[in-house]
Amino acid sequence: MNAAELFVRCLENEGVKRIFGVPGEENAHMMVAIESSSIEFVLCRHEQGAAFIADVYGRLTGEAGVCLGTLGPGATNLVTGVADANMDRAPLVVITGQADSRRQHKESHQNMDVVGMFKPITKWATPVINPHNIPEVVRKAFKLATSEKPGACHIELAEDIAASSVEGTPLPVKRLRRPVPDDKIVDRAWDAIRQARRPVIIAGNGAVRRRASKQLRAFAETTGIGVICTFMGKGSISCADPRSMFTIGLQKKDIVACAIDAADLVITLGYDLVEYHPRLWNPGRDKRIIHIDFLPAEVDENYQLFEEIVGDLAHTLWMLNERARAQPVQFDGRQQQEVRRQMLEEFAAHKDDKTVGLIKPQKVLWDVREVLGPQDILLSDVGAHKMWIARYYQCLEPNTCLISNGFCSMGFALPGAIGAKLAFPQRRVLAICGDGGFLMNVQELETARRLNVPIVVMVWEDQSYGLIAWKQDGEFGHHTELSFGNPDFVKLADAFDCYGHRVTRAEDLVPTLHQAFAADRPTLIAIPIDYSENNKLSSRLGQIACPL
Repeated sequence: MNAAELFVRCLENEGVKRIFGVPGEENAHMMVAIESSSIEFVLCRHEQGAAFIADVYGRLTGEAGVCLGTLGPGATNLVTGVADANMDRAPLVVITGQADSRRQHKESHQNMDVVGMFKPITKWATPVINPHNIPEVVRKAFKLATSEKPGACHIELAEDIAASSVEGTPLPVKRLRRPVPDDKIVDRAWDAIRQARRPVIIAGNGAVRRRASKQLRAFAETTGIGVICTFMGKGSISCADPRSMFTIGLQKKDIVACAIDAADLVITLGYDLVEYHPRLWNPGRDKRIIHIDFLPAEVDENYQLFEEIVGDLAHTLWMLNERARAQPVQFDGRQQQEVRRQMLEEFAAHKDDKTVGLIKPQKVLWDVREVLGPQDILLSDVGAHKMWIARYYQCLEPNTCLISNGFCSMGFALPGAIGAKLAFPQRRVLAICGDGGFLMNVQELETARRLNVPIVVMVWEDQSYGLIAWKQDGEFGHHTELSFGNPDFVKLADAFDCYGHRVTRAEDLVPTLHQAFAADRPTLIAIPIDYSENNKLSSRLGQIACPL
């Protein structure tokens, strides 16, 4: 067999079912090998879209998503999606072609240092130098991509190496248990928790992975400690749980931040500083912090630790649960319950709004939550709408609201929704995009229609880069020129052979959503959004008076 065929056998051995990408001349042997395998190649319309699809497919299944591109511009197009997966902790393996090794040392058509480009945005990047090493290279890439904390790995296969004759067999895939912490450090942490009066938990991205959510919910129930989620930690505790204080992450002080202010101990679980910097919740550097995660904490002057527990997060929580059941504790949860009550009032404030014309973000998200079931999946693109989704859309289950909040890349949600629907075809999937981010990967509507993937894409229209305007208004009192024009989104949907709706009456949104989710093909819903609420929210957050 040739090296490409051995490579594909190794992918089959890893359990790969789908590869998303755009092929080129230099990976022709790879494409022919895939064609003869059990793996489905999903042709996408842009490499960035392919990477986002694989990104979400990986983070939802827990297995590495796989995307493919050719050399040169194909590889550079992959970069944003690969960086997003890496910084958002999604397991991903990216495969690129490369020029014949006999011309890589000189100026040559489309030849560039692709591996060097991918190294800063992956956990590992390598070319295949010797075709006999392919089983080791593939096994290492998948092992690293799925190991905590997950991320992206890159393999480059040059044209002539792919065609070369080789013998070999895939290496066996063995699932190994992750390391667990020592009893002594868990005992020390538990003693600190027992001595606290108002402890609080911040649940981050790691809390939605590897059974951690189940153990977190048991810990909160046993101890009564309130839980605050980061944007990517949503659903690690159910929003219906009385100990849930919902989400933190807005730049201005929100009601939820009051619970951290009042806390005498902060327990962080699977928390990544990349999401929400500790200077925003620990500006005085005076909080006692217990860091519990798969890896040691980042060094930061606002994140100085009282205790650090490194090991499998779910197992660590299980160890704490054993201690909590043996030594019952009681804390002062009155202030945390008041935080929850005030936030519930905020969520419901506009639920009965009957606006015609521009529709309030709060009303849209109330209706979306009413329509979607506990296991259905919402994906947020990046823009002003992301901030509203983070604050107002709460989850009952982990991995049911996907927000790119590490790399924060516009264009994520539409292709990501395709990956979500392919991973869980029985669930309803909704992507919410701004009109800026939507048009960055609009071409993948054709992919969704061709695959007959009935996702729903909601576009919030304001003809502007609204988040930048919001931030500039807050800092400078005005914003620079950020406006643009839009197509007729209903006609655009029709041009892609999808269904299209435009909702200008708030009371029409729920029936439109039901109609869209019952459709047999992708549906686009355009909503003119009332972003005058942005600055109103900023003004209110700036005047928060914390409950005692």
